[in-house]
Amino acid sequence: MMQRQEYLNSLISFRDKELIKVVTGIRRCGKSTLLELFQDYLRSQGVTDEQIISVNFEEGEYDEIETYKQLYSFVAKRLLPDKKMYIFLDEVQRVAEFQKAVDGLYVKKNCDVYITGSNAYLLSGELATLLSGRYVEIKMLPLSFKEYVSNFPENTNLERLYANYIHNSAFPYALEIPKQKDRRQYLQGIYDTVVLKDIVARKRFPDIAMLKSVVRFMFDNIGNTCSTKNVADAMTSAGRKIAVHTVESYLSALTESFILYQIGRYDIKGKQYLKTGDKYYAVDIGLRYALLGTQKADLGHILENVVFLELIRRDYEVYIGKVRSSEVDFIAIGDEGEEYYQVAYTVIDATGETLRRELAPLDAISDHNPKYLLTMDYTPLTSHNGIKQINVLDWLLK
Repeated sequence: MMQRQEYLNSLISFRDKELIKVVTGIRRCGKSTLLELFQDYLRSQGVTDEQIISVNFEEGEYDEIETYKQLYSFVAKRLLPDKKMYIFLDEVQRVAEFQKAVDGLYVKKNCDVYITGSNAYLLSGELATLLSGRYVEIKMLPLSFKEYVSNFPENTNLERLYANYIHNSAFPYALEIPKQKDRRQYLQGIYDTVVLKDIVARKRFPDIAMLKSVVRFMFDNIGNTCSTKNVADAMTSAGRKIAVHTVESYLSALTESFILYQIGRYDIKGKQYLKTGDKYYAVDIGLRYALLGTQKADLGHILENVVFLELIRRDYEVYIGKVRSSEVDFIAIGDEGEEYYQVAYTVIDATGETLRRELAPLDAISDHNPKYLLTMDYTPLTSHNGIKQINVLDWLLK
């Protein structure tokens, strides 16, 4: 069982705090395993099995629990008086109005509640209203490059590991599948489950083929500016006529299910958020390869995707930066302020033009926040007028 130590440390830090712990993320990213690891930690601290109530709604034995009343009754019958109880409800969104049961358990003084879900809808609507200020969200992703590398201590070839990381997938169980054909089938299964269970079943979209066409289009355009009208026009030109409002509904559902991440734009000079020019990134590049193959791969945008996911893993709020007529790949806003990142697969050419082009947007920023150029090039740590050029693999392993 892989140790997801940073996520585990988050749960440990919130143990016994008067907050509902909510772990969100795409299916198969490791949420259930994280709960198991935390339960093992609790046992190591003297918590008995009788104090742990764990329900995974993906398992058939709990199919009879369909309503919040049935859920509350199931858990309440197993509570021990005068004992601290730890309650784990995995994929709880499958229970109708589950938030009422969660709220009822939360108010009990001896209950520490942990829930997971594979859809951002978990924390929207009535749940957000009912539990406002009473929960903390832990956003889980597939393996980081650092976590992936830790599984191959004998391999010191970082470039080869990176190639395997993006081709073979960062979903934890993919590491256990040695054959590419089998791994592709596993990833296809994740994709089908997300589309059919987390999107179609909830949203009742009638045209599954069209939805899948939109997913493929978005995966093929990671890192490109994509408005709903752009997507609708492109799909229509390809012979699949679709309305703009339908594309909007599809993209909303895809981001809610964590298969895509949307990133907006920010005017650095004007210090304001912009309404147009959003980009989208995939939750896992291996999943993208499984759907599209490798022929149309843009290594620069793929590297951008990897960097974006790492920034949100590190708890940054991330935007695309607009500075005059140029663009900075990422503005990362953290506890210590803003940082600027430009990402390029390589900036080495005979004329130096590529390097100048990549540095120009960062040079145009007049403030003194940290600025970074991340590339796959292996060069000594370099500073270009205060802009630090760093090998991206070293940065990912920080």
